[in-house]
Amino acid sequence: AGRRAMATTKHVGLNVASDSFFYAIYTGMQAGLVFINADDPGMHSSQNEQDNRHYAKFAKVAMLEPSDSQECYDFTKMAVELSEMFDTPVVVRTTTRINHSRSIVNVAGDGQGNPLPPAPAEEVTSFKRDPVKYVMIPGFARRRHPVVEERLKRISEWAGTWPGNRIEPGDDSVGIVSSGIAYQYAREVFPNATFLKLGMVWPLPDQLIRQFAARVKRVAVIEELDPFFEDYLKAMGIDCVGKEFFSILGEFSPQSVRESAIRAGLLPNVRSEEGTGTGPARFEAAAALSEADLPPRPPALCPGCAHRPVFHVLKKLRAVVNGDIGCYTLGVMPPLSAMDTCGCMGAGIAVTHGMNLLPGKEKKVAVIGDSTFYHSGVPALMNMVYNRGNGLVIILDNSITAMTGHQDHPGTGQTLQKRETVVVDMEGLCRAIGVKDLTVVDDPYDIKSLQKLIKEKMDASGVSVIIARYPCVLHIKEKNPTPQVDPDACTDCGICLKIGCGPLQQAEGYVTIDQVLCNGCGLCVDVCPSKAISVEFGAKGGQD
Repeated sequence: AGRRAMATTKHVGLNVASDSFFYAIYTGMQAGLVFINADDPGMHSSQNEQDNRHYAKFAKVAMLEPSDSQECYDFTKMAVELSEMFDTPVVVRTTTRINHSRSIVNVAGDGQGNPLPPAPAEEVTSFKRDPVKYVMIPGFARRRHPVVEERLKRISEWAGTWPGNRIEPGDDSVGIVSSGIAYQYAREVFPNATFLKLGMVWPLPDQLIRQFAARVKRVAVIEELDPFFEDYLKAMGIDCVGKEFFSILGEFSPQSVRESAIRAGLLPNVRSEEGTGTGPARFEAAAALSEADLPPRPPALCPGCAHRPVFHVLKKLRAVVNGDIGCYTLGVMPPLSAMDTCGCMGAGIAVTHGMNLLPGKEKKVAVIGDSTFYHSGVPALMNMVYNRGNGLVIILDNSITAMTGHQDHPGTGQTLQKRETVVVDMEGLCRAIGVKDLTVVDDPYDIKSLQKLIKEKMDASGVSVIIARYPCVLHIKEKNPTPQVDPDACTDCGICLKIGCGPLQQAEGYVTIDQVLCNGCGLCVDVCPSKAISVEFGAKGGQD
C-alpha cells in the first residue's frame, strides 16, 4: 500500500513467517520491506541451530549480514533502499553475538566517513490495483517467476560494485572469505591476510570472488554453521579449505578460529610461556581457561515462580508432560525434571493430542504459556477439541511474555508501545473453540487443591483445560514475608529441595533459606512435612 515496513524474527520465527515471506518475493511491493533475522549459533535460546542463509538462496531473495553495530545501522538503511530499488523484500541476517554487542555508531554516515544519501520522503499512498502482480493464482504467478530470476541476476551484478562486498588487501599468501561476527574473529587472528569481506551473503558477487581467488595463493572460508560460502566457491571451481577444519557446530571465537587455523596449516603453532599481551600469546592464555574451570550455573525457574507448583504436582502424579517454548521449559531441569517433550510453539498441545490417541496407562498433559497460547496454541487446541481428542491442557498464565523480556501480548491489554487496547479473553476464547471443561486457578500455590484438581482432570475423558493464573514475580516485583527454617524441627528430609527453588540451600543437617533471593511465595511452607518452615518462625527472629 506504499508504506515502508519491517518485520523482526529469530531464525525459527522466519519458519513461521515463511508463507508470507515467500509469496512477497514473487509479488514485490510499492515500498521497502525488510526482514531482520537473528540466527543463534550455539543455541543460547533456541531448539535448533539452523543457518538461515539457506532461506535467501531458497527464496531467491537478497540477504545482507552486518559484522558490527555500525553496519547494523548502515545495512538496515541499505536494505530499505535495495528493496525499493529492485522491488523485493530484503533480509538482514544477524547472529546472537552481533545482537549482544554494542559500539559507537555514526548515524550521519556510512561508517567509512562518507555521508549517506538522504532517504526519500516516505509517502502513504493509496493501494495501486495490479492483480497480475499481487494475486498469486498459478497463471499470474507463472508470469512473476521470470521477474524474480531476472531480478536476482541484477542484484548479483550490483553486489559486485557495492562497498559492503570488498577485497581488503594484505598478505596474499592466505586469502580469507568471511562475513558477520566470524569476520571480526578472523580479522583478529589474521591481521595481515587478504580478506574478501562479504556484506551481502546472497546473491554472491561471482566476478569479485574470482578476482579475489586469483590474487591469493590459498583460500580459506571462515563462516559459522553451514558451509554456505564454501560450497558456492567449490561449485565455481575454486579450491578452498573450510569445514574440514572450522567447525560446523556452534559459535566461533577468536580462540577457536585460531586453533582451527593451526590445524589447517594456515598459521604456525606458536606457544607462549607468558600468555599475556597481544597476538598468539593472548589466545594461548584464553585457552588455559576452559568451561570446565568455571562453576556451573544451571538455568532454573525464578524464586517464587508460580509455574513451580504445577510442575511439582505433575511430577508427583507421574504425568507425561509435553511442553512448549517459554521460561516454563525449565521445568525439565532437575530437581523438578517434569517435562518430557518440547519442540516448537504450539507443539505441546498437538503432541499430547497425538499421544492420547494411543493406548497406555501414562497420563499425557500439555503445558503452554499464555503468550505462546495466543501465538500458536489456539489452532492446536481447536484441532484437539474438533477431532474429539482426550487430554489435559494447562495454560500457565503469568500475564506477560516473560522469557524474552516482558513484552505485552493480546491478553495484557497493552500494545508494545504501551497503548491501551482490547484484552482478548482467554477463557472466552477457549469456550469459543469448543472447550466445555474449563477451570481457572488463581492461586497455584495452594498445592493440595491444585494436586486434587490436576489429578481429577487427568482422569477425565475428553479435553480439559486448566488456566493456572498468577502474574510473573519479576514483572510485579512483589515480595511477601519470607519464611525461615527452624533447624531444630528440620529433619533434613530434602523434600523442600525437590521443588528446585534457588533460595533453599542445604546446610549441615538442615536446610536454610536465602532471605535476599526469597520472595515469600510460601511453596516450601506447604511441602515441608515436618512443618519446620514457617513465616511465624521468621517473625520471631529465626536463623538467616
